[in-house]
Amino acid sequence: MIMSTYLYSTSNASFCSSDPNVLIRILAGCTTGAMAVSFAQPTDVVKVRFQAQMNLDGVARRYSGTMQAYKHIFQNEGLRGLWKGTLPNITRNALVNCTELVTYDLIKEAILRHNLMSDNLPCHFVSAFGAGFVTTVIASPVDVVKTRYMNSPPGQYKSAINCAWTMMTKEGPTAFYKGFVPSFLRLGSWNIVMFVTFEQIKRAMMVTKKKLEAN
Repeated sequence: MIMSTYLYSTSNASFCSSDPNVLIRILAGCTTGAMAVSFAQPTDVVKVRFQAQMNLDGVARRYSGTMQAYKHIFQNEGLRGLWKGTLPNITRNALVNCTELVTYDLIKEAILRHNLMSDNLPCHFVSAFGAGFVTTVIASPVDVVKTRYMNSPPGQYKSAINCAWTMMTKEGPTAFYKGFVPSFLRLGSWNIVMFVTFEQIKRAMMVTKKKLEAN
């Protein structure tokens, strides 16, 4: 995610030399989210496989460790196995990444524009907290469907879309927000740590750059 944030910042500058509008930011957020998943997909595949085998009773576990899982998947399924499910994961991550980054930018700029706070730690904290809440609202349905579909027995759902439709017709729209509070606590705390850390690193780099230029 730190990599996505850095790419987002540089993409904003690449797409538009002046202050980028919302559409430019959405494009940058989706692009960096897709790029991040393209690199990190094997890690997510291994994580999902580990989680899935924990729910299997009476069945020998296929993976005994992380590196062994990478090796096993590569030997039995090839490179395609490590990038299995890339497209739906790109969709999910692009959505989350875009919402986090764009919302953070918009909230921060609104705070500064109305002189509610200065560009410092409290401003970054509030902006990150707001971004975490909005992201949870937008991403929860996708996460719930993804988790249920990935953990479902073979044949229960034809596709992720079929899973979502079944949830809607049998359980109603509230099913998409099951576990909202823990999801918000996770995303909210993550956003605070990530954005505050990023802002401090960016500020330190800018100060260092000015000192080097002055010398």
